[in-house]
Amino acid sequence: MAAIDCGTNSIRLLVADLPEASAGPQAPLTDLIRRMEIVRLGQGVDRTGRLAPEAIERTRVALASYAADIEKLGAQRVRMCATSASRDAANAADFTEMVQATLGVAPEVVSGDEEARLSFTGAVRGLPADAKEPFLVVDIGGGSTEFVVGDRAAGVRAAISVDIGCVRMTERHLPGDPPTPEQVAAAQADIAAVVDRALAVVPGREAATLVGLAGSVTTVVALAQGLREYDPERIHHARVSYEQVAQVTADLLGQTREQRLANPVMHPGRADVIGAGALVLRVIMERAGMPSVVASEHDILDGIAWSVQPTTLTR
Repeated sequence: MAAIDCGTNSIRLLVADLPEASAGPQAPLTDLIRRMEIVRLGQGVDRTGRLAPEAIERTRVALASYAADIEKLGAQRVRMCATSASRDAANAADFTEMVQATLGVAPEVVSGDEEARLSFTGAVRGLPADAKEPFLVVDIGGGSTEFVVGDRAAGVRAAISVDIGCVRMTERHLPGDPPTPEQVAAAQADIAAVVDRALAVVPGREAATLVGLAGSVTTVVALAQGLREYDPERIHHARVSYEQVAQVTADLLGQTREQRLANPVMHPGRADVIGAGALVLRVIMERAGMPSVVASEHDILDGIAWSVQPTTLTR
């Protein structure tokens, strides 16, 4: 199975073997390859309502490389899901045409609700058995953030996707390098209002465990742990406190892009938007009353892979 997640900031590939049905509901995927490229597909979408031609071209280059890996590894089924930026764009047809020509399959522009459910599946499957339920899973992307509440047995109880993400908030509120206190305050107020609306729909304050997904969360957790390099194994299922998140957020928002880039855990393509991503996480924890967050390296990408049953695989 090959799964591709194309978001506002990054495009990611997972090629994995699915377990046999007899292996049980908690049997893991067997990863063959995981890749991530920052392509910033959502560049300017919040302002223009259109995908920039240069952003589509960056995505095409990454996708062509992914297609070569998929062919080499012999994946029997490919599913590509595109999320916030391509939902918002007036010229989404240009993107779809490019993907079809490059990959040989059309992208599925999933709804916010479907995005949330895929994220929940990818995150919860494999959580430690002692993780307390119900879970509030938050997937902080470039253009949107998904809130999902559920548990292992019943699955998703409620979900919502809202338009706060690290790219969107940076472009809308945080042009400074570093941003000014006034810019940060405006971003925080915008994020808090949207988070409160989300929590009125999704009962996140009733959850026992907050699970955070995507690069903003994993980078904040890596910084909170003081890692000297990005180490997915040490980040996956690590728990950090609200106080640690708040300190990392303050540090990031007080730094220039050059200073953030100097940190060895920082992906170069994330340095200009990580302050906004950290702020989204901090505000969610505040508004939901969460004392800590558990990071997961498994997310919507894994959910896309799990969405295809072995019996449906065809060459």
